Amino acid sequence: MKRTFKKIVTAILAVAVLSTSVLTLASCGKDYTANNTAFVIGGSGPLTGDNASYGISVQNGAQLAVDQLNKGDMKFKLVMKDDEAAPENAKLNYNILYESGMQVSLGGVTSGAAEQFAKLADQDRVFTMTPSASADNVIKDMTASFRLCFGDPDQGYLAAEFIKEGGYKNIGAIYNVSDSYSSGIYQAFKSKMAELGLTYIEKTFDEENSTDFTTQAEALKDCDIIFMPFYYTEASLFAKAIVMKNSDAVLFGCDGFDGIKDLIDGVDNKIMYITPFDINSDDQQTKDFVAAYRAKYNMDPDQFAADAYDVVMVLAKALKEAGITDYTISPSEICELLIDKVTSEGFSYDGLTGKMTWDKSGACSKEPNIVELN
Repeated sequence: MKRTFKKIVTAILAVAVLSTSVLTLASCGKDYTANNTAFVIGGSGPLTGDNASYGISVQNGAQLAVDQLNKGDMKFKLVMKDDEAAPENAKLNYNILYESGMQVSLGGVTSGAAEQFAKLADQDRVFTMTPSASADNVIKDMTASFRLCFGDPDQGYLAAEFIKEGGYKNIGAIYNVSDSYSSGIYQAFKSKMAELGLTYIEKTFDEENSTDFTTQAEALKDCDIIFMPFYYTEASLFAKAIVMKNSDAVLFGCDGFDGIKDLIDGVDNKIMYITPFDINSDDQQTKDFVAAYRAKYNMDPDQFAADAYDVVMVLAKALKEAGITDYTISPSEICELLIDKVTSEGFSYDGLTGKMTWDKSGACSKEPNIVELN
């Protein structure tokens, strides 16, 4: 009798262990039967901290697109996690999103965080299209990682050509040696400047020394134009340091300058930057987007909001054209279908940030704008 009881207990325990294993497997990002009402789009970005402007804009732009799409036949759900622009946080966010049923992704917002997010997504075969992470490593050697924004080299080359065409003589440049976004753009700029036969003064800073630009401003104060491939927070501090030196240099940046407008009180220098989105465009699509964004968020959209809106619209178009209608489909199944569709001949998207096409490298091809603030 004791032996029989022992066998029964053992059998019950075995069943319990098996049941637990099944439940565990079902919760490990492998069972998408719960996604029966919408495709789940995941993303990670800085929603708090110094770079919060970028992440909030991406979240807002993406959500606006989701809201508009959900009025039609296809339904979407956006889940955005805060990473404070930290790569380690982005990795944690990826795991949480994957476990909870993410099927496609906006990836990361800033380059360092996006690279870590993309590596994990590529391993799990989750199709990712970042709206804003421009560093080469975000898509390099990965087949499931795409981007909608310009690549760092593109902006560096364009900046050098702009300076050449502008006839500027006394040229300066300053960049963040500890940031992949800044360093990547600068290296392309440096290469193109050498090709064009242009010389310039170079200064640097790093993450630990990014609040006091007195020394760099002193060295660059006599320049006609200063190229600044870094984010708006540090850019605004450098702009104020230049003002203290009575410099009238043109301050020329990249898409990371989006957000600087509200931080440059007292700066009269001409500020220009490369961007794919012009809020003042006469294009009807842009006007409609700006009006809808203002109505929903009571603020103006920036480039990052427009990029994120376009990403969601690209995903929706690709899903529809690939014939994907099953909300319970796994991310790995979606991934291969979207890669084939997005890189196929004839696929393009004419959006807020230009007419776009993609190749197998994950890079996006489109034309830039140069916006002037002052």
